[in-house]
Amino acid sequence: MKKLLKYMSPLAPDDSGACSVLYEMGGVTVICDAGGCAGNVCGFDEPRWFEKRSSLFSAGLRDMDAILGRDDLLVKKLALICEQVDTQFTAIVGTPVPAVIATDLKALERMSEKKTGLPCIALRTDGTRLYDYGEEMAYFRIFERFAEDKLEIKKGKVGVIGATPLNTGETDSKMLKLALKNEGIDDVVCFGMDSCLEEVKRASECEKILVIAPSGIKAAKLLQERFGTPFEVGYPSIGTRLLPSDEAVAATYGLKGKRVLIVHQQFLANALREKYERAAGCKVTVASFFKMYDEYMHDGDIRLKEEDDLIALAKSGEYDIIAGDTRFKRMLSGADVKLFPLTHFAVGGTLNRDK
Repeated sequence: MKKLLKYMSPLAPDDSGACSVLYEMGGVTVICDAGGCAGNVCGFDEPRWFEKRSSLFSAGLRDMDAILGRDDLLVKKLALICEQVDTQFTAIVGTPVPAVIATDLKALERMSEKKTGLPCIALRTDGTRLYDYGEEMAYFRIFERFAEDKLEIKKGKVGVIGATPLNTGETDSKMLKLALKNEGIDDVVCFGMDSCLEEVKRASECEKILVIAPSGIKAAKLLQERFGTPFEVGYPSIGTRLLPSDEAVAATYGLKGKRVLIVHQQFLANALREKYERAAGCKVTVASFFKMYDEYMHDGDIRLKEEDDLIALAKSGEYDIIAGDTRFKRMLSGADVKLFPLTHFAVGGTLNRDK
């Protein structure tokens, strides 16, 4: 049966991705649901919920509210929140409920702005797509709406797009900033992680944008078109099991000369491929269940549609090692491959430090 998950847990959906981008931006985010989707976001897909505060709310729609589409009640609740919370903007994140009843999210956006006097971003997520789709939409809308002024460029300042726990397995930007500092970059802002809306407004100060996940490409292209800010894709070597040093690859992980399949988000996987090939002489293929851009794919790279695709690759005899989340372990039983643990929070719900 297509799309049937027998071994993996459901992958993080698009509404979780959108909420992850907005989590530290300093706005009031309302998940347009009856409570279940907000529970999934906060309980499973957002590890910062237990460490950092955020104004993240459920619309708490009752059955008749959802059936009748009583948008005025949602806007009224949102206005009451804004009276009690110091915020610069509001955001409404869609779920299966508004998708099924065809809620006009654009109208909700206008109604909310009129009622609260604050900018509002309504995101047409529906809970049926994957997290990177929601991240891409949220990044684009937040920069489109608030990065408006062309400021003087600060030499050496680098902006990072794509730093969310779902992509990195980290709940803060310490490791990323340390890795970039080791590369000689001291002035780093990770948009949406240890930073707020003010940094988005000042995005044109960046001399360069580093995109560390495919969900950030659309926003980076917007900044390039609007301000002429160049961008590049990549993932800094943070010297951990997620992206180890060359010395660790060569000496510790037993990868020398092996045929390796890396399953992760495309840009981290590409960076790891380069490291494996350089340090251990591996033959590496990248695969992903998530968005992959053609221009960053190598010959033989694979888009995975369902877990059966990965099972077939494991049993093909073409790989000695699969580097992927430990959630894949049950899928690989019976296949003559070794699983190299590579945390991906959107897949397994495990942070780097939890291993």
